[in-house]
Amino acid sequence: MKGTTMGNSTVPEIIVAVDGSASSYQAVAWAAVDAALHHCPLRLLTSVAVPDFGPDRTLNEADIDWLRRDGERILTEATRVAHQAAPGEELDLATEVIFASIISTLSLHSAQARMLVVGSRGIGALHRGLLGSVSTAVTHHAHCPVAVIHGNSAIDPVSASKPVLVGVDGSSNSVPAIELAFEEASRRKVGLTALHTWSDASGIDLPHSGWEAARESEQELLAENMGAYRDRYPDVSVLRILKLDRPVRALLEESANAQLLVVGSHGRGGFASMVLGSTSNALLHTVDCPMIVVRKG
Repeated sequence: MKGTTMGNSTVPEIIVAVDGSASSYQAVAWAAVDAALHHCPLRLLTSVAVPDFGPDRTLNEADIDWLRRDGERILTEATRVAHQAAPGEELDLATEVIFASIISTLSLHSAQARMLVVGSRGIGALHRGLLGSVSTAVTHHAHCPVAVIHGNSAIDPVSASKPVLVGVDGSSNSVPAIELAFEEASRRKVGLTALHTWSDASGIDLPHSGWEAARESEQELLAENMGAYRDRYPDVSVLRILKLDRPVRALLEESANAQLLVVGSHGRGGFASMVLGSTSNALLHTVDCPMIVVRKG
């Protein structure tokens, strides 16, 4: 699980959790395209772990065999979805049925993975706004970036032509998100929209004095954050948007025009011990497009 050896180097994997739900197959489709773009291995995992029934109820060989075959059925369909999503690509694809908890397995291997990819809702999720237990746990505890795919994998031609959107708050916590967003935009051959909100107050609460000075200062901060990466990725056109708004509302609104949203795990005011900030957590529950949460290394 540490990666697949390709040539003389070990290339980190993209690991996808699959449980047979529509949301997880959307995650597979998105991950297959991303793996092809980055020329990295793709691993599909499904867990057939069952609750502990206690000492009076254990699984026999027939039970275990049935569970394994059911897991293989799910992975066969996931493999078909992956190849259909990335036709003509030589995917370096592996599958694995595990009997351990999917959450603990993903968390364990996140230290070596390039990215974890999960659906926003698993088989047990009932409501559109309900984030699944796996996606919730993984985004809170993974060591690598986590992509959460909602109802649409956004790999169709119309969605794929849209820019990548990144939230920029001027803190060091957003730096890894900016870098990943530039790389994704470059690989996808699309533009990058960098959105920075320079006030957490709503429009009616904003002060009437000092607006222009504050705006100029925030524009300089946004330009500074973008500068180094624009030199490294000259092929990526950048649209900088500065808004007087709360970050969640502004990013949610702009995400309708993006194929992918990238945010840091926590931003301004976030303590190092925080596992997920309020902005990224709120967006996970509301945004429709695929979203990557990037933790500061």
